[in-house]
Amino acid sequence: MSIQAHQESVLVTGISGYIGQHCAAELLRQGYDVVGTVRSRSKAESTKAALARVAPVDRLSFAEADLLSDAGWKEAMKGCAYVLHVASPFRLKEPADENELILPAVQGTRRVVTAAQMAGVRRLVLTSSIFAIIAGKETGRYGPGDWSDTNANIGAYAKSKTFAERAAWDATKGGNMELAVINPGAVFGPSLGAALEGQSVTMMTKMIAGKVPMIPDMGMGMVDVRDVARLHVAAMTAAGAAGKRFIACTAEPVEMAAVAQVLREAGYAKAPSKKAPTFLLRFIGLFDPEARGMLPFIGRKASFDNRATFEVLGWKPTAMDVSFREMAAAISK
Repeated sequence: MSIQAHQESVLVTGISGYIGQHCAAELLRQGYDVVGTVRSRSKAESTKAALARVAPVDRLSFAEADLLSDAGWKEAMKGCAYVLHVASPFRLKEPADENELILPAVQGTRRVVTAAQMAGVRRLVLTSSIFAIIAGKETGRYGPGDWSDTNANIGAYAKSKTFAERAAWDATKGGNMELAVINPGAVFGPSLGAALEGQSVTMMTKMIAGKVPMIPDMGMGMVDVRDVARLHVAAMTAAGAAGKRFIACTAEPVEMAAVAQVLREAGYAKAPSKKAPTFLLRFIGLFDPEARGMLPFIGRKASFDNRATFEVLGWKPTAMDVSFREMAAAISK
């Protein structure tokens, strides 16, 4: 495989995570110098080993920086033309205090944006979520101009993504640094070695292990993790991407029942086949934080205007049944 060297450096926050590793792999394959931030150097070697299986790592380096501290960000950004700000806590499970999710996401985003501006970064690409677009909304069709209703009971995760994205737009308004935002749906596909801690990964792991006895009445926009990475890299340099949000998920919601069916057809016999009554989920949500985190989305099925993602970023989506099967195979290894 021939690699075009770009002679430009890209900082990737959260490089040790599920999406962050895929973003780094895509950048390295395209010939960029990559600086990955880690909270602890102990994560650097395992991340490098995971990336080495799928991409050249001779242009990969690491910097220690934490979203909740100013230390290290100035040094990490030095000489970088672009930043992919991927790092953020991700779980639907409701914490005891919603600020456990909201504060790291918002303060961390402000901290990264400020450091990038001071370092003269050309463009920052932020990983947001469709939950910054649809949370608190009824079933309907939504596009890049829509925002979640943070006054509704939408849960800490959706609030964290909405507030963090708004903070990024506010902080870059009128400045020299460009901002582009990727809003992924539920992300599926194999991990490169990152800890399996995302909500979709947790759900998939439980489904194939038979720990989800019934299927929740949920349908959501979905996307392959490798597509999310390619879209981040495309948004970094694409003409017309600056100042825009890009919805990265299927235009129509994919039912969790469809995920379970693909798994059963692929030989995962423990995947559920019966739908869970909504009243039962509401009851379970009284004492189960994970079930409670799903409640704002039960029975609501948003569709999306994702045309800009195709037109500006040249997206060629991976079929979701491929994502489900390959993710399940990777988890089962």
